[in-house]
Amino acid sequence: MKPSLAPRSPGEISDRDYVNSLARGLEVICAFTRTRPRMTLSEIARATGMTRATVRRFLLTLVREGYAETDGKYFSLRPKVLELGYSALSSISFLDVAQPILTRLAETLRESCFLAVLSGHDLFYVARANADRLVNVGISVGTRVPAYSVSTGRMLLAALPEDALHAYLDQVTLTKLTPNTVTSKVKLRSLVEDARRQDYCIVDQEMEEGLAAISVPVRDGQGTVIAALNVCCPATRITPADMGGRILTELRTASQRITAALQH
Repeated sequence: MKPSLAPRSPGEISDRDYVNSLARGLEVICAFTRTRPRMTLSEIARATGMTRATVRRFLLTLVREGYAETDGKYFSLRPKVLELGYSALSSISFLDVAQPILTRLAETLRESCFLAVLSGHDLFYVARANADRLVNVGISVGTRVPAYSVSTGRMLLAALPEDALHAYLDQVTLTKLTPNTVTSKVKLRSLVEDARRQDYCIVDQEMEEGLAAISVPVRDGQGTVIAALNVCCPATRITPADMGGRILTELRTASQRITAALQH
């Protein structure tokens, strides 16, 4: 039997195996916080204890790879950096907690239910549960859709720091996918702000004709939004107005159960 190559604890990692540049690059990313979403090169150097030259190389690498952006003076993270967190969301702990709750929600509502995260300008579905019906919504795990066109996307955009939301709106191209799709950035910002204020979002046939959906945020134990929980229904069966009743109540209960389970 071959010995395991994985160390049993962090203390067993030798200096030879330690990649210092990776560790310092992660420090640069972690220097950005909700209260410090935009910083100058000097501010990041002070926050990390690195030299300006070292920080500059890491930042320009992040910019080139699409994880950060700069206006020439200030640097900020782009929504793509959330892809780094997708590994954690995809881990067995998160999905093992979320999937049974998602399945129970689909059984209770008899509608298709989904969990999704933001990945760049797209919404990325990480889990689903089918309804007890002959025909279910045809969205599979791994599907990507434009974030602006779906309730899950708008709910997660609402959780972004203001600078990241501004960057998204500045860069995204709003394509008309159906007659209902919102293509005005001013209108989209207003709808995202509504989702933030209400803590839920309803979208009526903007990604695909015939489908309406409602979403609520899923938070970790610290209150940070880590995903969006979604119910998608044929618009002929349930109107957007109807979604604000029992479906919203069940969605919020399921979201709270996921948060509580993640704390154990």
